[in-house]
Amino acid sequence: MNKDEKMMRDPYAEEAKKLWGDTEAYQEYERRMADDTQEDRDVLRDGMENIIDGFAKLNARGVTPDHEKPRLQVRKLQLFIDEHMYHCTDEILSGLGELYVSDERFTKNIDRHGEGTAAYIAACIKSFIADK
Repeated sequence: MNKDEKMMRDPYAEEAKKLWGDTEAYQEYERRMADDTQEDRDVLRDGMENIIDGFAKLNARGVTPDHEKPRLQVRKLQLFIDEHMYHCTDEILSGLGELYVSDERFTKNIDRHGEGTAAYIAACIKSFIADK
């Protein structure tokens, strides 16, 4: 897939490159995605959707972010990112949690799984990091 095709697939790719292009994590992501296939993209999308659904279900059941189950879900998210995108340090994970609630595009997308899911994930990540 060439650069133009990637930009069409991900309208935020240029913005991400401007913000994080000089980071090691972004460069690792670029290397990993250089030869990705439709199957790879499907695995990535489906995996993230599954993880977010897990958070949404916990939130709907009223499980507090400091409970063990959300912590396991946060760890699952971190490991998934590690495996499929880039090394997800606690610092990066914390930044993602903040991004999920500070950028309305992320919030809107995540909250498709259930109102308040983005804020719940952010709170779960914050609790997970604080307890380390």
